[in-house]
Amino acid sequence: MLEFYKYHGAGNDFILLHDPDKTFDTRPNYIYQLCHRRLGIGADGLILIHSHHRKDIDFEMRYFNADGYEGSMCGNGGRCALAFAKKMQIIADEGVFIGVDGAHYGKIINEKGNLAEISLQMKNVENIGNFEDGFFLDTGSPHVVKFVENIKNIDVITEGKRIRHHPHFPKGTNVNFVEINDNYLFVRTFERGVEDETLSCGTGVTASSLSYSMKKNINTVNVKTLGGEFNVSFQKKNSSFKNIFLQGPTCFVFKGFLE
Repeated sequence: MLEFYKYHGAGNDFILLHDPDKTFDTRPNYIYQLCHRRLGIGADGLILIHSHHRKDIDFEMRYFNADGYEGSMCGNGGRCALAFAKKMQIIADEGVFIGVDGAHYGKIINEKGNLAEISLQMKNVENIGNFEDGFFLDTGSPHVVKFVENIKNIDVITEGKRIRHHPHFPKGTNVNFVEINDNYLFVRTFERGVEDETLSCGTGVTASSLSYSMKKNINTVNVKTLGGEFNVSFQKKNSSFKNIFLQGPTCFVFKGFLE
């Protein structure tokens, strides 16, 4: 019997397993079945936590999309991984892990019961490009960011699929639709690999915030999504960004066992 844990980061939900020696079955069909919302546990993705040989690294995070295939960096998944690592006594209130895009520092800001507010340092972004009437950038995962009005009426799935499969992106892209409000951005995201709209996306919230700073010269942005609220802070020079931190909520939902 193998113990698994279910977490969500602002509605972006994951299956997490402690797999120190990399023995878990990572066949795509198996992971797809586990993530299936009718035939399995149900999740936007699955995260494995491995041991790491470097003393300055607390653990390795390996992320798989709901389609069963290994994905690029997941910001909400990284924040949930930190919460899970503390529950497993791998870290205390802060730690460093290796993701597919390099090392990430994270800190648990506060905890109350199953809830935790967690800040995660994202990879530096060297450049923001243009695509159609929006922006394109890589925040650990590729994102198109489009600024829109009346976001509640946007057909996120239809328009998201069109851009996700655009010939300009041979490997696909995530797509964010962003509405500017007085004190915050509202972001909706179509996620590659999930192939649907998710309640929130950490790399997408980050990409949307950095893109907004190209319109307005700021270094911190408040963001709302269908699943929760975030704060993104960063240091900016022209179209390059460093010291990017994504802060938002996580929640431990339940644990169970796989035969």
